[in-house]
Amino acid sequence: MEATQKHMIQEGSSMFYHQPSSVKQMDLSVQTFDSYCTLESSSGTKSHPCLNNKNNSSSTTSFSSNESPISQANNNNLSRFNNHSPEENNNSPLSGSSATNTNETELSLMLKDLETAMMEPDVDNSYNNQGGFGQQHGVVSSAMYRSMEMISRGDLKGVLYECAKAVENYDLEMTDWLISQLQQMVSVSGEPVQRLGAYMLEGLVARLASSGSSIYKALRCKDPTGPELLTYMHILYEACPYFKFGYESANGAIAEAVKNESFVHIIDFQISQGGQWVSLIRALGARPGGPPNVRITGIDDPRSSFARQGGLELVGQRLGKLAEMCGVPFEFHGAALCCTEVEIEKLGVRNGEALAVNFPLVLHHMPDESVTVENHRDRLLRLVKHLSPNVVTLVEQEANTNTAPFLPRFVETMNHYLAVFESIDVKLARDHKERINVEQHCLAREVVNLIACEGVEREERHEPLGKWRSRFHMAGFKPYPLSSYVNATIKGLLESYSEKYTLEERDGALYLGWKNQPLITSCAWR
Repeated sequence: MEATQKHMIQEGSSMFYHQPSSVKQMDLSVQTFDSYCTLESSSGTKSHPCLNNKNNSSSTTSFSSNESPISQANNNNLSRFNNHSPEENNNSPLSGSSATNTNETELSLMLKDLETAMMEPDVDNSYNNQGGFGQQHGVVSSAMYRSMEMISRGDLKGVLYECAKAVENYDLEMTDWLISQLQQMVSVSGEPVQRLGAYMLEGLVARLASSGSSIYKALRCKDPTGPELLTYMHILYEACPYFKFGYESANGAIAEAVKNESFVHIIDFQISQGGQWVSLIRALGARPGGPPNVRITGIDDPRSSFARQGGLELVGQRLGKLAEMCGVPFEFHGAALCCTEVEIEKLGVRNGEALAVNFPLVLHHMPDESVTVENHRDRLLRLVKHLSPNVVTLVEQEANTNTAPFLPRFVETMNHYLAVFESIDVKLARDHKERINVEQHCLAREVVNLIACEGVEREERHEPLGKWRSRFHMAGFKPYPLSSYVNATIKGLLESYSEKYTLEERDGALYLGWKNQPLITSCAWR
């Protein structure tokens, strides 16, 4: 933790003052989830302590290069699917190697049998393969034929989509077969689509088991230790510019809005480790005419104390030491509460202070009118507007998953996170010893939550910037366009990353993308 903070404090200095300026419910239990667990375990892999606790064992967790760190069920429970070795899995069409002769022969025979069956309309589709399919011809047969063609050419995205459709339609036999096929195509150590596919498959299996809630809670029980999680987050922070983009664009807007103020109060609705404020404190310390008095109110979910290995006072102590080094009069107030619990009296607003409010990748966790009648998403914006802030900064993922039905949400999740996984490859090699942990603990849970959970259990509810604009306008805010200097700063930041990252300015907001696909947006309001 100390090493992480030291590194963050040593990063760049003054940046902003160089220049003035109704379907039948499936009855599937968690035990059923064990038998559907999607990825193979090596012979040395032990049971997952959350999902296989039948004997109250205290076994530890390990995994092979082809096994999802989330899904580590007992090998006996996987026997119905594990007809192939991990070596065979690595030879999936998507990995660049051809499938085994056995798999090619099996697919060829299956396609021929299905073609023959489809030519005989008066005969049931009685294709059998270890239990087989007992459905009539038509939609199911066409779907099975289409899926086998996708499998033969290595179209993992297509097969995942067909499996999602089967899950949505509660077609257990089709789902069962597709899961067994997908197990051979995904790999947590393979191509980006294979790695993402492993976690999307986990989400589908969790959705089958219990609509996501109990399984997702079980997935949370094997958290890494605080220092480990900080390490994984910092690796991702350095490997991809997404967090830096959000932090520096928001800091630039705040610095511009308070450039002539003597007393500045920042309310951060997700303070985390406080790393965002390192560069701003340095910049304010170098401000022409002297630094202002700075007060930060840091709000964070009480669960985050696990990652910090302590309360918010630790964040205040670190930032206080930095502020002292920079000659900035500083005060910190920590508020360990969920954003849904925030009320005006808990924010400690004082007269005579310039107020900046920061929403860093946090508002999409707030339930809106589609989830609860309280509509905390809009309630929080109205509350902030009542404070008359000088500036409000918003950084969010550019995705549409909030109210989207399951299948469109599945596709949106696949497209959005595939771009993220592809971008990780630029900095983290396939053999990077921590890459699997980074993807599991920083990204996989989001993917599983998006696919497996519904209602109040689904915490990941992204909206595109157009929808956020509507919400801010309804709350009474007006756009606060980011300055050209902020844009230039972000462009300079991206130069140290891949040329495949794209930056677009549109209607006063910034869009950071990968191969022209927008992934993160940043904007400001007042």
